[in-house]
Amino acid sequence: MILTSLGAVFPIHQPVAIFLVVLLVILCGPLVFRRLKIPNVVGLIIAGVLIGPYCFNVLERDASFQIFGQVGILYLMFLAAVEIDMYHLRQNIGKGLAFGLLTFSLPMAAGIAGARWAFGTGWSTSVLIASMYASHTLISYPTVSRLGLQNTKGAVIAVCGTIVAVLLALLALAEVVTVRVTGGFSWSDIVWLLVLAVIYATVVWYSFPWLTRWFFRKFNDSLSQLIFILAEVCIASLLAQLIGLEAIVGAFFSGLVLNRFIPSRSVLLNRIQFVGNAIFIPYFLIGVGMLINVHVIFQGWGVGWVDLNMICVALVEKWI
Repeated sequence: MILTSLGAVFPIHQPVAIFLVVLLVILCGPLVFRRLKIPNVVGLIIAGVLIGPYCFNVLERDASFQIFGQVGILYLMFLAAVEIDMYHLRQNIGKGLAFGLLTFSLPMAAGIAGARWAFGTGWSTSVLIASMYASHTLISYPTVSRLGLQNTKGAVIAVCGTIVAVLLALLALAEVVTVRVTGGFSWSDIVWLLVLAVIYATVVWYSFPWLTRWFFRKFNDSLSQLIFILAEVCIASLLAQLIGLEAIVGAFFSGLVLNRFIPSRSVLLNRIQFVGNAIFIPYFLIGVGMLINVHVIFQGWGVGWVDLNMICVALVEKWI
């Protein structure tokens, strides 16, 4: 009877109630996670699993999670670029590129071989599975930033490597789609994408600083500057999508371009960090948890074998 009545109440559809639940998770979650010695990032994902449609079904992953979640991942990439000290970036750019190539190519090769041997999949499916091993995320970056470690050598190299690995993984995914749709591999598409990427980078690199200088001279209050910076991030992300890149690449690149206009101890940077860490990034992490269907894991030995293979290949290759 109680379960029936709860089923009539959940999932919650009232907008204010949805936002209240999310705020309570963001507010109370860290207190619980700290006692359990669970990192805040992991805890928010676990909270998303618990309140999501595949567990207690308190909330649906509606449009608000899709919007705030997308903005959250863009915020992560943008903050990573804005908070990097450009001197440290120039000092470690070569190592970052090398790390990105290694951490893409080794998991990609092992992932393809593992999928072919363990699952007997075709080449396209094997590349699709391997691209998950090869890519990176900056999901733990808020913790690194909070500890003040974002400009250490390892963090800078990891951020550079992440961008390289993500770009290459996205190219691999795009080619898998092309092969499935057209039945063949096309070098011309890759060359055209690279040409568009160069044009895009040139336009953003020269136009954004000019626009930012002009706006900052006209408006010197940090609130207006914050809105303008966020608008530029969205524009860069949309333009990246229009030419065939991912929005996160545009967000990161815009952060590098705007880095010089946002001093490390400025009110503007404090407000950018506050808005992202208080709302958008937690929303993204909770939304990631809501995508996880824990019931699938226990559907049979076949699923367990797939899980074990993917976890072992990913961890071993990334560790190497």
